[in-house]
Amino acid sequence: MVTTRGKAEVKRFMAQLPAKIEERVLRGAARAAANVIADEARRRSESHEVSAAVKVATRKEPGRMVGKVQVKGPGDYIAPWLEYGTDPHFISVDDSQREGRSIGRINRQLRDNDGATSLVINGKFVGATVFHPGARPHPFLRPALDTKEAEAVAAAQAYINSRIAPGGIVGVDDGGGDA
Repeated sequence: MVTTRGKAEVKRFMAQLPAKIEERVLRGAARAAANVIADEARRRSESHEVSAAVKVATRKEPGRMVGKVQVKGPGDYIAPWLEYGTDPHFISVDDSQREGRSIGRINRQLRDNDGATSLVINGKFVGATVFHPGARPHPFLRPALDTKEAEAVAAAQAYINSRIAPGGIVGVDDGGGDA
């Protein structure tokens, strides 16, 4: 008669395997892939502030792990202007800064205080309003994904390969959250 030992341990190991793979392997693989894209986005950005604000985050969704490259923190407000450009527009004193004053009154106060008779941009007097011709787009996020997609997939695969061994899952997760 054949006897077996360790059946309960094997069953327990197999039951825990999906959770271990998800948390220790798939999250790290998503982060590895996203880091490749984030590095390229930082390199392509024309703004040091935007480059410093490029971050990587991972999250679990039903049936998948998501690696996300985002612009978050100081300088993040510049990213859409950089990525998509701006349309031509007028610049004037923002209503929240007017404190109920008209442009004329603001200009009079400026003139009374320091001799200026108009809005000042870069040390130049420009008038009550200024027409900005718009800014050309300098995309950095989408081109980073387009050019580094295959490298990102390879990074994810390399991460998975380094964590899965015949003896089981090796190594520990390297953080699991925002990078």
